[in-house]
Amino acid sequence: MHTQDDANQISWIGNEGQALSACWRSMADLPAPKRVYVVDDTVDADTAYKWACEGIGLLWCGDFQNARLLMQAMERRVESKAERAAAKAAKLAKPGQPAASAHDVFVAQRKAQALRSRVLNMLLLPFDADHGVPLRRAPDVREAGAQARGEVAEHYVASLRELQGLIGAHEWRKKGVHVGALRAAITPHYGVFSPLRGEYLDLVAHAALPASLKSSGKAGVAFDIGTGTGVLAAILAKRGVNHVVATDQDPRALACARDNLEALGVVARVELQQVDLYPQDQRQAHLIVCNPPWLPWRPNSPLEHAVYDPDSRMLRGFLNGLASRLLPGGEGWLIMSDLAEHLGLRTREEMLGWIAAAGLRVVDRSDVKPQHARASDKQDPLFKARSAELTSLWRLAAV
Repeated sequence: MHTQDDANQISWIGNEGQALSACWRSMADLPAPKRVYVVDDTVDADTAYKWACEGIGLLWCGDFQNARLLMQAMERRVESKAERAAAKAAKLAKPGQPAASAHDVFVAQRKAQALRSRVLNMLLLPFDADHGVPLRRAPDVREAGAQARGEVAEHYVASLRELQGLIGAHEWRKKGVHVGALRAAITPHYGVFSPLRGEYLDLVAHAALPASLKSSGKAGVAFDIGTGTGVLAAILAKRGVNHVVATDQDPRALACARDNLEALGVVARVELQQVDLYPQDQRQAHLIVCNPPWLPWRPNSPLEHAVYDPDSRMLRGFLNGLASRLLPGGEGWLIMSDLAEHLGLRTREEMLGWIAAAGLRVVDRSDVKPQHARASDKQDPLFKARSAELTSLWRLAAV
């Protein structure tokens, strides 16, 4: 049984009755479980799942590979619960009623994903101060841990699910993601969204630059709002923009962007700022580019902040600040998917209303069909919405 001294410390009773404790670490800033049981290879999946659903942390002290198998078994139980809920909803539907809407399917999926995250994050592991896992058959994850967490002074406890995310990010970082628009690779860091959808990058790479930017020569300035990996800032710099100000509020994203910009040889052209939305000063630009999260919904993890934007906060913040930040003849480029419209999360009329209310007009719009696998997967419950999706580059100017 666990007693918690504070939010960053976790304590439990060891197998020999001794009191033990460690730091609690969560890259997602999740609170430590209020209760913790020490478990090993003897615990069965049904019991582990029951305890995890009750919010009890399960500190694993058995074989590492068996912990992975237990997590898979727990995940199957989460999926089974979601399937039973969907079947019950279908059974309760009255004859003659239309099938569940894309909005209802999306909401059900998000609820299931939130449950999966909550339950699976209850399976915990001990870590040494060098990020190693002191369990039988544990892989060497020290490099992946150091990349994501940095140096730590003492042993700690964290979730197995988060470790799997760190390992995945480490592999992405080693391989990189090829970006056709750059003819080079981008290396995402842990917690920074990978630019896997190249169609929107091609839109930015091929759209005609504003005349005011081209005529400004060395004085040309562009902003990249919410730079992430730095991929859009790099594309603008490669296209000849002399000075790009790239902003992001996440220090991990800025560190990732700097590494990529240095590797691509354009870091001298890009100024990085840790700020929410627009640069700290009131300077203006000839071109301001933003690729905000496309879906107005709650994220379940830090990485999902790149996809989900509650109440369209970033989108509306970008639009509301744009007109005052554009130089005469300047343009704002908004990269936005219309998937939210097909899911019933936002209407086109709403977005056009926000554009008009911000003192902006639409100069032009370029559309492209998505190329990812889900768009052609007819087994996906959201296939109809995904197959109708368009990704657009909206060229906006002040009225």
